Amino acid sequence: MLRALLSDDLPQSRLLAAILLAIVLLLAAAPLLFGGAQAINTAAKICVFIVLVASYDLLLGYTGIVSFAHTMFYGIGGYGVGLALYGWGPTWSSAGLGLSLALLAGTALALLIGLLSLRVRAIFFAMITLAVASAFAILAAQFSEFTGGEDGRSFRVPEALRPGYSLGELPLIGPISGRTVAYYLVFVSATVLFLAALRIVNSPFGRVLQAIRENDFRAEALGYPTVTYRTVANCLAAAMAVLAGGLNALWLRYIGPDTTLSFAIMVDILLMVVIGGMGTMYGAVIGATLFVLAQNYLQKLMAAAAKATEALPLVASLLHPDRWLLWLGILFVLSVYFFPTGLVGKMRGARAAADRA
Repeated sequence: MLRALLSDDLPQSRLLAAILLAIVLLLAAAPLLFGGAQAINTAAKICVFIVLVASYDLLLGYTGIVSFAHTMFYGIGGYGVGLALYGWGPTWSSAGLGLSLALLAGTALALLIGLLSLRVRAIFFAMITLAVASAFAILAAQFSEFTGGEDGRSFRVPEALRPGYSLGELPLIGPISGRTVAYYLVFVSATVLFLAALRIVNSPFGRVLQAIRENDFRAEALGYPTVTYRTVANCLAAAMAVLAGGLNALWLRYIGPDTTLSFAIMVDILLMVVIGGMGTMYGAVIGATLFVLAQNYLQKLMAAAAKATEALPLVASLLHPDRWLLWLGILFVLSVYFFPTGLVGKMRGARAAADRA
C-alpha cells in the first residue's frame, strides 16, 4: 500500500524516512499542537512551498531545465483566485472559476514559452523566462485598477474558511474553526499534489525526462522528441505552481507582487531545491521545511543568542537578529560544500555505502 502510494519510490534511508515521517506528522497535527498564529502560518507556508519546490524540481532536477518564470505561474494562480474572490464574491464557485482560468492561462503560457524557447540552449531559455517573468511582474504592478498594483488586493474567502466560522467541537480537540479548515485544505491539497508529482517522475514519462537531462542528443537519437517532452514537463510544472499560488491566496486572503511575483521568491525556490537535493522529490520536503523554518525562527534564535553573549560585544554584534540573512547565507554555503548532492542525496548515499560495506 505504502509502496504504491509513493509510486515505488521509497526513501531508501532509515534516517530520511524518519525525518520525512516526523515532518508529515507535525504538519498534519500543526493546528492541534501549536496555538500561535506564527506556527500555523509557518506550517501552511511549508505545505505551499513543498508543492512549489517539487514542481520546480520537476524542471530543474528531473529535466535539466533552468527557468526563472516559476514565480510568474505561482503569481498567476494567486491572482486568479484572489481577483475572482475580490470581484465575484467570496464563494466556492468564484474560487473554482478563478483557479480554472488561472490554470488555463498558466498552462497556455507555459506551452507557448516551451514551444518557442525550448529549442534554444539552456542559458538562452533561462534568460527568456526571466524576461517574461519580469514583464508579467511589471504588468501586475502597473494595472493597479485591476490588480491593486504594489499594494495588492485583500479579499474575503468562502465562509467555511473564515476564522470566525465554527465547524463544531470534537472531544479532546476542541472547537474546529474556519482557520483550521483552511489549513487542512492546504495540507491535504499539498499532499495530493506532491504524491502526483512523485507519480509523474516515477512513470515512463519521468524516466524519459531523466534520460533527456543526462543526454538529450542520445534521447533524440532513440526516437524521443525532446522538445515535446520538455514542453509537457514545463506545462505540468507550471500547472502545479499555479495550484500552489491558489492555495497560498486562499490561506493569506491577500495577493500582491511581494507575496507571489518577487524574484526573491525565485531565489528561495532555487535554494530549497539545492539544499534538499536536485532530482529527488523528497528533497522538496526537506528543503522547504528547513528554509521556511530558518526564515521564520532564525531571527528569534539569534536574538536569544545575542542576549546570552552580551558580555562579548563582538560575538553579540555578529549574532544580532539584523544579520540573519548573513548567517542564512553561511548555512547555505556550508550545506552546499558538505552536501553537494543535497541532504537527501547525502542520506541516500550514506545508506548505499553502508549496504555495500
